[in-house]
Amino acid sequence: MAITTSRRVSLPLALPPLLPLLSLLLPLPALAVDWLVKPSLRLRESYTDNALRAPPGQAQADFITEIAPAIALIGTGPRLRVNLDYSWHKYLSGQRGNSDNHDLHAAADAEMVQDWFFIDANASVSRRNISPFGPQLIDELPDTDNTSTVRTTGISPYLRHRFRGLATAELRYTRNTVASGGDLLSVHSDEMELLLSGEPRGQGWSWNASHDVRRTQDGKLAPVRMQRSSVGLRYPFSRKWAATASGGMEKEGYISSNGKAPEGRFWSLGGVWTPSPRTSVAFSTGKRFFGTTYSLDANFLQRHTNWQLSYSEDITTMPTQFARLGDSDAGQLLDQLWRGIFPNARDRRLRINAFLRYANSLGPERGAINYFSHRYFLQKQLKLTMARATAKSTLVAGVTAVDRTAQTASGIDSALLPGMEFGSEDRTRQIGANVGWNWQASSRTSVNVNAGYASVRSLSVPRRDNNITVTAGYSRVLQPNMTASIDVRHMRHASNRGGNYRENGVSATLTMQF
Repeated sequence: MAITTSRRVSLPLALPPLLPLLSLLLPLPALAVDWLVKPSLRLRESYTDNALRAPPGQAQADFITEIAPAIALIGTGPRLRVNLDYSWHKYLSGQRGNSDNHDLHAAADAEMVQDWFFIDANASVSRRNISPFGPQLIDELPDTDNTSTVRTTGISPYLRHRFRGLATAELRYTRNTVASGGDLLSVHSDEMELLLSGEPRGQGWSWNASHDVRRTQDGKLAPVRMQRSSVGLRYPFSRKWAATASGGMEKEGYISSNGKAPEGRFWSLGGVWTPSPRTSVAFSTGKRFFGTTYSLDANFLQRHTNWQLSYSEDITTMPTQFARLGDSDAGQLLDQLWRGIFPNARDRRLRINAFLRYANSLGPERGAINYFSHRYFLQKQLKLTMARATAKSTLVAGVTAVDRTAQTASGIDSALLPGMEFGSEDRTRQIGANVGWNWQASSRTSVNVNAGYASVRSLSVPRRDNNITVTAGYSRVLQPNMTASIDVRHMRHASNRGGNYRENGVSATLTMQF
């Protein structure tokens, strides 16, 4: 008699988020897509004088070895676009032991049936801060107890067709998932949305209508069903000015901590100013169940400089914020500016990914610090982003101010943040600023300078944390596919609740492309 044994084979951490993207590639002919595959290997040796980010007098120095194979995949075609950037990092550290993590940013969109059936998909794997307070994540240093890995996936098939003389109709289904290490977060949502829009007889004015239903399942909470219906109008007074109006009904579905149902009618009135094809300003004010609302979306494009200014108010959750692809604003600005400098779309995308990856790995998160929570928040966000690009230099700067007020009870988060003071995240205010500059000194050498500042303040308890990071680096191309670089870093963290620390580091990196 033969005895057979079997065991469950677990997929690598980064593979499950890729499955929605891989499903897009199967039905499409490979010859219709132009593919670029760029594998690489990064070897880095770093020295830090405070590996554990300990208070003064307790700092311990350490040497950290990093081995990071990576792959960049870009596909461009008339009916398919794919952008994938994946890396695996192995850290050898004396103070915190050996560790590894995955980093993935991927997005794809495909036209499966011409003018009818489309699919969008995205996935990410990244390390995130569990709490906005305390030691914050720095890519080159080992993880702290305030760090966990977050995996997100999203797939959105939809039907869209233009009925000439009538309207454009779109029916979209979206499935999003957010999960973290240690089962701290496990959330998925299913959403169905119907969109209608039209421009009757080409008179200039337009209308739109939508109905949206979303069901969210948090592993720690009962399911929440959101429903929203709206109609809108846009009427141009001239070639530069147009008025906008919208209204409808909404029901968020969560249980509010103030006892009031988060539902009711809403409306907004606003305008759009378009003085030129390169400049546009859209603004509005209105009413929702939580009060008066305002919004702003302004864009200004020059030959070498692009500006974006926005303000928004909305009900959101932290898993929703995690599911949004980071750096989309900065990436779009650079893409617009670099089209004249790097006309090849694939080469331009690789340069954008490399620049943003370098800038993000050395400082506080761009924009607001997203943290772990099961609660619903009213988020008010003001964001200014600027990008300037020439053939020899690139500058990206951003300023963000975010005010978050919890709409649901805080007890559900006690297991997430056992060391935090109760109620510290009932209302928080964050102010952040980042600047990254790259100068191409010659065809073989470049200089990078980055600085980041993030201030997190609790308005419900007296706590405020500040984080500052400044880095500088020099890179030189040794061979066509080999680059060496040296970077220095200074970081400091200050809090009125203690736990202050400073850290200085230097690293040498060798990057090889194949």
